[in-house]
Amino acid sequence: MRFSPFAALLGLLFGITNLNADSPPVPTKYWAFIGTYTGKMSKGIYRIEFDTATGKLGKAEVAAEIGSPSFLAVHPKLTHLFCVCEEGIKGQKGGGVGSFTLDPKTGELKAVNVGSSVGDGPCHIVVDKEAKNVLLANYGGGSVAVLPLGEGGKLGEATSFVQHKGSSTVKSRQSEPHAHSINLDKANKFAIVADLGLDKVLVYKFDAAHGKIALNDPAGVALESGDGPRHFAFHPSKPFAYVNNELSSSVTALTYDAEHGTFKKLNSLSTLPEPTKGNSTAETVVHPSGKFVYVSNRGHNSIAMFAVNQDTGELKALGHQGEGIKVPRNFNIDPSGQWMLVANQDGHSVIVFKIDPETGKLSPTDQKAEVGSPVCIKFVPKL
Repeated sequence: MRFSPFAALLGLLFGITNLNADSPPVPTKYWAFIGTYTGKMSKGIYRIEFDTATGKLGKAEVAAEIGSPSFLAVHPKLTHLFCVCEEGIKGQKGGGVGSFTLDPKTGELKAVNVGSSVGDGPCHIVVDKEAKNVLLANYGGGSVAVLPLGEGGKLGEATSFVQHKGSSTVKSRQSEPHAHSINLDKANKFAIVADLGLDKVLVYKFDAAHGKIALNDPAGVALESGDGPRHFAFHPSKPFAYVNNELSSSVTALTYDAEHGTFKKLNSLSTLPEPTKGNSTAETVVHPSGKFVYVSNRGHNSIAMFAVNQDTGELKALGHQGEGIKVPRNFNIDPSGQWMLVANQDGHSVIVFKIDPETGKLSPTDQKAEVGSPVCIKFVPKL
């Protein structure tokens, strides 16, 4: 039976080790694609071979040269990779959005085209589950946009654009809206946007067929004044979600009503063992098992670890891991749930931690790859 990329994708998403008697085992070899800030030490998107059987990390190679491709998204069928370009593209309104064909066998990327995010400072991107559109959050412009995907993965002009309005209490960071992330629910029905400048997690109704978004009613959930919500993640199997708050160095647990696209707050916990001047959070990741939540601290330079109450969704603090970490931005957990790869933005490296499946605790390994100013990590099975 020929190996199926769709079987691999199911394994990637759900941690399945054998889909049925006729299916081949889920691969242990993956490409870790790394988005970066370009400069003297980085040229664009990098790829690193990663073995989930051993935790071994290969050498970083340039996969595509493009300006500051900070955040990445992978096509559901593994045929394309997309990025936001925070530097912007000459001749394009707003920031840039790049599309590349992807060869899962070789990790090769080939440029398709570059589109416009319409708003300034694009910082986060996701592909809808029908693979008809990419959705973007623009931090600098405080807006969100939808770009359709045409033949061959070509990005079209925006079919939907919404400008956020308002402010909050931390005047140095919240004098205007700052959309910081955008996620889709499992049903591809609602888009969730964390806006740091408004202290809100906003909810949009999403029409994949027409590439349209419109604010839900109610429009979302307000967090505490001065929280600064940044990145958001759903629980893999239960109606819970989690958002880190950059300005208050905290994480908030939420319940989610998938039918109506509404949230209710559960509990919030600090991501720090003690107040740390200058700290800010960056990323939120839920373990594939749904048992643990992790948040990165920049300043304290650590990954905060939390246990999830599987009945209520509430969080309990488990401690911190900081060995070898220097300004961690995005991090990601491999599809097997055994390993965490951390992007050290100021450490100019990607490092690997072993995850204890029972306790959720992280143990350092000797695996490290040199990458200039890494920001984002996405896994693709090496087929």
